[in-house]
Amino acid sequence: MYDRLLEHVGDDEDQKQLSVYLGQGGYEGLRRAVTMAPDAVIEEISTAYVRGRGGAAYPTGRKWGQLARIDGSPKYIVCNADEGEPGTFKDQILLEKNPYSVIEGMTIAGRVFGSPKGIIYVRGEYPEEFGILRACLEQAREAGLLGRGVLGIEGFDYDIDTVAGGGAYVCGENSAMLNSIEGKPGRPRIKPPHLAEVGLHGKPTLVNNVESYADVTLVLANGGEHYRDQGSEHGGGMKLISLCGHVAHPGVYEVPFGRYTLRELIWAPEFGGGVVGGGFGFVHCGGHSGPIGFEGCLDAPYDYDDEWSGGKAIGSGAIVVMNETVDVVDYLRQVMVFFRKESCGKCTPCRLGTTRVWEVLERLVAGRGEPDDLERLRTTTEQVHKLSACGLGESIDVPVLSALDGAPAAFEAALAKEPSHV
Repeated sequence: MYDRLLEHVGDDEDQKQLSVYLGQGGYEGLRRAVTMAPDAVIEEISTAYVRGRGGAAYPTGRKWGQLARIDGSPKYIVCNADEGEPGTFKDQILLEKNPYSVIEGMTIAGRVFGSPKGIIYVRGEYPEEFGILRACLEQAREAGLLGRGVLGIEGFDYDIDTVAGGGAYVCGENSAMLNSIEGKPGRPRIKPPHLAEVGLHGKPTLVNNVESYADVTLVLANGGEHYRDQGSEHGGGMKLISLCGHVAHPGVYEVPFGRYTLRELIWAPEFGGGVVGGGFGFVHCGGHSGPIGFEGCLDAPYDYDDEWSGGKAIGSGAIVVMNETVDVVDYLRQVMVFFRKESCGKCTPCRLGTTRVWEVLERLVAGRGEPDDLERLRTTTEQVHKLSACGLGESIDVPVLSALDGAPAAFEAALAKEPSHV
């Protein structure tokens, strides 16, 4: 079977046909998995050192092992395809170009945990991908790869359904997503208990990202050691990155961990092709909740253990490049507009804290900065990080502090700026 998720794919319409996927070696991973004990499948994933591709980078084998040790049934398999992180579109492309790899990975999980049902929660702004998945799932049922007696195996009864999200960024947080599936407001749950114990409908639940399930398919088809050897000591396999902004060749690229620097990903002709519209300004990695980097970070390897961000740069796989014409303070203000709007409002630190941070940035951009504003930015974001209930509030300090530390002169200039009279 192929060992990359996108390199082999051809015409998009062909990839929606199950016969094409089978001809490329599809479902070899599932056929191998059904010959193995569940613990052996989990061990293979652990050997591969797959790390969650949704942003948290939690080892997939460890997550599966934790669920395996929890009593209770049924166990549900959920795929988080609510790709709402700005600058991120790799899951969208994967669902368009290789949807069966995701379905197969979820079916492997269904076999391992004896689950009767899987659910793919698709971002509401992805209606085309929602339709693709429904058509592919129906083809899989007709071929005996979903439904009663998968692969003709008595007792292997497993099906997958789709649910459309409502456009809320916070539903990218797994517990908020499960609430949304259940018809409740998409707000994060208090943890513990964790989702592996009390997840969908109060039952043990596995939640992984689109790319994570597709990677499970590669691991079972080609072997855990082969997969791990493609990456680095900090994470096995390849990573889909969404490269966009002021680059000549925006798009989704599949790169091995640790082999390329950010400089190479931005300027190499086979990747970004260089900065357009001016010289390099800064790069925002991992989505809005990730760090903002400057010239000094460009020679760091793209890996989970990079020196400049401590591994936070991977995140969702987004790499947003801005040229020198973009004011980083104004850019950060726009980032905080997003967080302020998308806060679900459940917890006070995030609901009010995002607004307070936005207000400071508004003042700085307008030339009305106050002497304590830079320290206020730092302390407020640190408090929001410590006191918030979910990843949205917990991560707003990352872009703010990285920008403050990486471009202090830009903030000092904003503080000294005269007010505009428009």
